[in-house]
Amino acid sequence: VQLQASGGGLVQAGGSLRLSCAASGRALSRYDMGWFRQAPGREREFVTLINWSGGSIRYAGSVKGRFTISRDNAENTLYLQMNSLKPEDTAVYYCAAGYGALVSVAPNYWGQGTLVTVSS
Repeated sequence: VQLQASGGGLVQAGGSLRLSCAASGRALSRYDMGWFRQAPGREREFVTLINWSGGSIRYAGSVKGRFTISRDNAENTLYLQMNSLKPEDTAVYYCAAGYGALVSVAPNYWGQGTLVTVSS
């Protein structure tokens, strides 16, 4: 499967952005999906995951209550709605695909990143 993330940009603190991740090559419904991010000078970190049906979701503590992951398997697209953005959310965001809980630590497939910059 090939993954293409989009939707990043510059936003002021407190604002919102919606990231998308379009899948091609194979049906998105085959995979559990996740979002990760990498801030400048830091290691890539897990943000959130959603299982293939959308029935199971998990968030990192730093984004819980502010970010919402969702998926549209019919459209082969994964989403990340980010609200109440903070400067510390500034990072390159990556979507990823894999199987089960391992998606949160070792996805099988990665998309290219999309840069989110939150100004104070």
